[in-house]
Amino acid sequence: MPIIVNLDVQLAKRKMKLNELSEHVGISAQNLSVLKTGKAKAIRFSTLEKLCQVLDCTPGDLLEYQETLS
Repeated sequence: MPIIVNLDVQLAKRKMKLNELSEHVGISAQNLSVLKTGKAKAIRFSTLEKLCQVLDCTPGDLLEYQETLS
């Protein structure tokens, strides 16, 4: 999939664990793990907003488009 989720990068920059983020955002660590590993098929805008608020970043910091060669 050409959309890359950089949640792990943002967590590392803030020295924050996934469980800690889960508590702050109100989303299960399991669901955040699915997002972090790039296995999620979609993300709600409300979830993206919460992540950006807690991590003090923009959606562009979390999501990246990488063009694939066909």
